[in-house]
Amino acid sequence: MWLLFGILTILVTALNVILYFIGKEYRLAMAAALSLTALTLCAEYSQIASWVKAEDWAALADVVPGMERAFWFLTIVSIGLNLTPLLLEYRKNRS
Repeated sequence: MWLLFGILTILVTALNVILYFIGKEYRLAMAAALSLTALTLCAEYSQIASWVKAEDWAALADVVPGMERAFWFLTIVSIGLNLTPLLLEYRKNRS
């Protein structure tokens, strides 16, 4: 499930940036992308919880260390990309 949410996050984030650059309303796409980012993290956490419940220590030891770094990086990138239009608009209106 987290993979589906992750792919949707990427697509909606791209839509957010595209809508900003063509001058359309982008805030709904931004909210959707940030919400999908949160759902991606929650879905991955649920998967890890199910591995703990099943005592699948091999899966945890194999997947969690790499995924932790990946999710931190991708979450920061998602937040940055989704806030970029707001910051650009703020900078444009300030001038």
